[in-house]
Formats: sequence, structure tokens, C-alpha cells
Amino acid sequence: MPLKLSLKPGEKFVLNGAVVQNGDRRGVLVLQNKASVLREKDIMQPEDVNTPARRIYFPVMMMYLDEAEASKFYDEFALRLTEFMGAIRNPDILAECVTCSKHVLARQYYKALMGARKIVDYEDQRLGNVASSVQDGGDAG
Repeated sequence: MPLKLSLKPGEKFVLNGAVVQNGDRRGVLVLQNKASVLREKDIMQPEDVNTPARRIYFPVMMMYLDEAEASKFYDEFALRLTEFMGAIRNPDILAECVTCSKHVLARQYYKALMGARKIVDYEDQRLGNVASSVQDGGDAG
């Protein structure tokens, strides 16, 4: 089934690892086969990985963009998801975490990424910036 992308002028996206930018007018791109595509708004830069939910999102994004190297990012994802789930009590978000994990295990990385986006949105809307019981970045002990 083809994927149709409507692009804004100058909008960037990643297509199978290549950064592509639309020209100065609106455009439409139709992908006829399976490809890893992420719009600019869904791309997270390493310097933006500064909250527990973003530490979940980033490795999932990397698994999606580089499926051949997904195993490199899995341990980080599993660690960060476990930490987050230990600090959160909202049953809907906990269920989203479980669903996200199931998608990762099934190698359905785009679905996992959309679930991780919901987790980030929850964190942004409800928690502001971070639950103190979740470690900040380095090694967890």
C-alpha cells in the first residue's frame, strides 16, 4: 500500500536514513514500497534527550531508522522504559509502555515510536520536566 506524504515548503524528513528536504513549494511524495520515513517534527536530536520519556523515544526512533542495528539500541530502551514504569502510576501510560514494549519485541518500530510519542506527550503535559525518582542519563544502578 503506497504512503502519501504531503510536504510543506522546506520541510525535512528522513527516508531510509537520508535527510531529504522539500523545495520552496508544497509537494507530494508517494512511496510505493516499504521504507523508514520520519517527518522533521518526529525526529529527535541527541541533545534533546533530556527527560525520562525522551530517553525511551530516542532509542525506539533509532531502531526504526536503522532496523539492521536495532539490537544496539534495545538495551537502552529496555532500561529507560523500566525506570519510567517504576516511577509512573498512571494506568493508561503504563499500558502504553507495555504496548510500546510489545511493538519493539515484534519489531514493529513505527508503532512503538508512535506509542513512545504518546509517552513523551504525557510527560510534557502532566509532569512538566521529569519525575525525580527516574535517574538522569548515566548508568543506572
